[in-house]
Formats: sequence, structure tokens, C-alpha cells
Amino acid sequence: MRQNIGVYTRFILCMLLPLAGYFMLRGTALDKSINAPQEHFYMVSLVSALSLVLAVAVGFVAISLRNIKISFLSLSYVSLTALFTLHGLSTPGFLMDHTGIAASAAQLSVMIAAVWLWLSSVSVDQPVIKWLADWQRYLLPGWSALLLVFCLVLWYHPDLTHYFHLKETAMRWIASVFIFLLNGWTVYRYMRTYLSSRFPLQLAIVYSSGWMIVAQVIIASGHSWHLSWWLYHFLLLASVIIMVMGIVSQYVSSKSITASIKLMFRANPRDWINTYMSTSVRELVMTTEARDSYTAGHNYRVALYALKLGEELSLTSAELRAIAQGGLVHDVGKLRIPDTILNKPGKLTPEERNIIEVHPVSGYDLCKRLGFMPEELSVIRSHHEKWDGSGYPDQLAGEQIPLLARVTAVADVYDALTSSRSYRKAMSHEAAMEIILKESGSHFDPSCVEAWERLVKEQPGFFEETIRNSPHLKLDKRHVR
Repeated sequence: MRQNIGVYTRFILCMLLPLAGYFMLRGTALDKSINAPQEHFYMVSLVSALSLVLAVAVGFVAISLRNIKISFLSLSYVSLTALFTLHGLSTPGFLMDHTGIAASAAQLSVMIAAVWLWLSSVSVDQPVIKWLADWQRYLLPGWSALLLVFCLVLWYHPDLTHYFHLKETAMRWIASVFIFLLNGWTVYRYMRTYLSSRFPLQLAIVYSSGWMIVAQVIIASGHSWHLSWWLYHFLLLASVIIMVMGIVSQYVSSKSITASIKLMFRANPRDWINTYMSTSVRELVMTTEARDSYTAGHNYRVALYALKLGEELSLTSAELRAIAQGGLVHDVGKLRIPDTILNKPGKLTPEERNIIEVHPVSGYDLCKRLGFMPEELSVIRSHHEKWDGSGYPDQLAGEQIPLLARVTAVADVYDALTSSRSYRKAMSHEAAMEIILKESGSHFDPSCVEAWERLVKEQPGFFEETIRNSPHLKLDKRHVR
């Protein structure tokens, strides 16, 4: 908690200090006019160049990972690049003398960048995000072409900037409120995610978005060429530099730009679960907890692990929703198993084993009557099927087993091995991973195991924390049921 307060305090100070410096300088004798077109062009060019490098790098990663939120991040900095380049080229006294283009382009660059940054923070299950996701491959080239045409039209027809009214005081402050609301939301969402994940790139977006807000205040209230007015250029430069630093910092830990950016956009699985927990699921979880707190905790952890693995496999939002709900109740059929069998210390008899193996069907029948969707039902019924066909209850093999059940199976066994019951000891993470890797191609879908192995290497902290917060009485593999 104290550490989180420190993060908030540093962020607030970094926003308030330049803003306070601006207002203290503005209108004083020190706020001299510094008319330097060439220097202005060089500074703007530096911001644009860094922004372009950032946009291109992130854009290629977005397409390869098929992650729409990463695409939005790229589009934000493409927009900043294009319009800030126009702002630099139209510097009064440099190549042309039309202050309307320079002022409007600066304002538009921040406004449009703010829109795409905001979209990157919006939940992926929103209709507009789903619609844009269908066109992801064409977003970056299409938007870049549109920006190029827009900038060329303004360059050759500068009088069109009058229609934006961005030089009018009222419109400048309306734009400022618009940017404050969008970037304020972006800061809030990314700050929350950062406090859970501690990924440097997420904190970089927080600072980048915050400095855009401060820059916009200066754009709206500053006087051109005055010393205080120059400050917003430095803030936009800092906004881009900190994003580059965030990527570098993330790269140092992961050794891959792709992995770095992918980690940043990992959903917080606890947020997914809270978002997707329907009323029927919530009631079943409460019923399970009342009967057996271990089973409820196991279901919750399996849902967490399965969501992480589902993201690694690039599952859709609908599939992640099904995994979240199905994972939370995948063992609900065990409510019908007597405690004497479920918690029996020692080997089960064949009859008792048969009773245990009925629980996926019992859970399936129960949830089917409660109106669960087919995808969730497949998790409940088939999470004990094995890749080689030796599982239960239907002896499905290979790709006959529903994909979501194959994903959940890995998460289920991992948690069973690394958590505890009264009759068995917990295995270490390393021992559990050895078993899962060994069972690839027999118990588990090899592609799911490969993705699980990547996930464990990328996010060891998540697994350590989840295991550490689970009760351990030391588990024994022979008694995993």
C-alpha cells in the first residue's frame, strides 16, 4: 500500500511541477519572446522522428500478436508523428507563413493521439473495439494513408484550418476538456494495471498521457514564441521519450520487443473474472465455498491460470469469457461426491474412482440446466479428457477435445500439483512443470504446453505470487484427482 502511494505521489509531482513552472513564468518579465523558427523545427522534428520509430515498432508487433490494443497504441503515435510533422513544417518563417496550420496541427496531434490512447485502455469486449479488431490488419496502413492525405490537403489549402476554429479561445478549452477526460481515463486504467503487474511500459503510458494533458493546457493558454510556450514542446518530447524508455526497460527484462509489448497488454485475470462472473456462476461459487473452501479456491486459481494461457494462445474475448466462467465452476460436479471419497487419505478403490470420474458429467448436467453456453459447458465436461484418449468421461482424443477444455486441463493439473489437500503434499513449481512437460502429447495438447512454458518464462512473478498465496501442506502427484 505504501509503495502504491509512492507511485501516485511521484506521478502527481511530475505533472504538477511543469504546470506550476509554466504558470509562475507566464506573463512575467522572464517570459520573453524567443522567435526561433529553425530551432522550433528541429525540436518538432525530433519529437516526430522518435514518435515514428515508436509507432512503427509497436505497429509490427501488434499485427504479429493480433492484439488490437497494441494497434491502438501504434495508431496514437502515428497520429502524433504525422500532425506534429505538419506542425513543424508549417513553422512561421521557416518554409511558409501560415500560423493557422501550425496552431491547428499541434492541437489536432494531441487530440487524435489522445483518442487512440484512450481506445487502448478500453475493455476489448466493447462493440466498437470488436468492430475495429475485425479490421486490425488494415488499421495502421489505412490510417497512415488517411493522415498523409489529410496533411497534404491542409498544406496546399491552409485556409481549411479556419473551419476547425481551434484558434478561438472557446474551442481551445473545449478541446482541452476533451483531452483531459480521455487521457484522464487512460491514466486511471493504466495506473491500476501497473500497480498489479509492475510492467514499466504501462507506467510509461501513464506519464506519457499525463504530460499530454499538461502540454494541452499550455497550448490552450500560452502565447506563441514566449519562453513559457516552448515548454509544451519539451513535454511532448518527454512524453515520447518516456515511452521509448519504457520499451527499452521492458526489453532489458524480456530480451524481446514483442514479448515486452505483449506483457504490457496482458489483461489482469482477476479483472476478467470479476467482469465475466455471471449471477449463476457467482451463486455456484458461493455454494461451493460453503461446502469446500479448497475446491472454491482451486476453481478460482484454475480460472486465473487458464485465462493467462488463453491470452498466450490469442483466444478471442468470447473464448476468454467462457474460460473464466467455465474455469470457476469446472469442478462443481464434486458437490455431489461424498466427503469420505473426495478427501480420502490414500488410494481410491475402483468403485470410488468411478464415482470421482462422474463429476464432469454431473457438473455439466447441472450447469446445462442453469443456462450455461456450450463453450463453458465444454470446459466443465471435458477438462479431464487426455490428448491420447485415455481420459474421462468420453475418452475423446486430440482435437476432438474442445480447445477451451484443453487449455483448462493444463491449468487444472498445474494447480492440483502446486496446491494442497489434507491427504497430499504440494509440489514445487519446478516439479509440477517437469510433469506437465513430460505429459505433453499424452495427457496435454502439445501446443498448449508450449504456450504454457512460454508464459511461465515471461511471467514468473505471477505464478510465484499465486502459489505463495495458496495454502500448502506439500502435495503428492499420485493423489491428483
